[in-house]
Amino acid sequence: MAKVHHRSATVQGRQLFYREAGPADAPAFVLLHGFPTSSFMYRHLIPALADRYHLIAPDYLGFGFSDAPSVDEFDYTFDALTDLTADLLDQLGVARYALYVQDYGAPVGWRLALRNPDAVTAVVSQSGNAYEEGFVPEFWEPIFTYQREQTPESAEALGPALGLDMIKWQYVTGVPDATLVDPDTWHHDHQMVSRPGNDRVQLKLLLDYASNRPLYPTVQAYLREHRPPLLAVWGRNDPIFGPDGARAFTRDQPDAEVHLLDGGHFLLESALDEVTGLIRTFLGKHLKGA
Repeated sequence: MAKVHHRSATVQGRQLFYREAGPADAPAFVLLHGFPTSSFMYRHLIPALADRYHLIAPDYLGFGFSDAPSVDEFDYTFDALTDLTADLLDQLGVARYALYVQDYGAPVGWRLALRNPDAVTAVVSQSGNAYEEGFVPEFWEPIFTYQREQTPESAEALGPALGLDMIKWQYVTGVPDATLVDPDTWHHDHQMVSRPGNDRVQLKLLLDYASNRPLYPTVQAYLREHRPPLLAVWGRNDPIFGPDGARAFTRDQPDAEVHLLDGGHFLLESALDEVTGLIRTFLGKHLKGA
């Protein structure tokens, strides 16, 4: 069994938790988590890849075991989360790396790539969106409504998103055998987002998510110009980011590999072995020294 280290670093005066495994001189692979989870979502993938890669999976500020200052103490935006992630990687001496982007990991990962395209050696997108057609309207419309106008009614409509039932829904919807999904996942996430004041943190980020859509044309231009090796491996039944978002990558990166598996939003919970195999084959082709 691979050794996985559970560490913290002080970045911009805040404690950021991260999981790390694999040889320090192996190709780096940075795993960026989604909402409402943390690096916990990579707890099984990390040891499955640690024989070949140097893996770093941070918890964003406000998530997991990282500090969670209130919205009065910290301005939660995706730009700010990217700044912290970039500073953490600098502190760890990780200058070139492949990216795994899932859900919220995409806006952080795309910003990292746009700031320093030469640093990114490859991209694995698992429900890491970069196209308008990736949005599933039924899920996103209440969020878009809140972004357009912050009223007590529009905020109240998002309240269930932080509830245990809705978090469970994200994990089990679209999964052909929901008994494969460990209940620890949604209970762990719910406990973390239920910390005092964290509801306002999550509302602030849902509001700032509106800043990501205008970036999509720039991200698409980055894919056309730099042609990073790209693997899109998505659950074909994802109720949040649909498979059209995966297929769209081939418009701008014609060499992108697209695999739609029988699963939902958190594909690693029900199709870990299949995803791991695809990643090992993909990165083995594109990363020197793997």
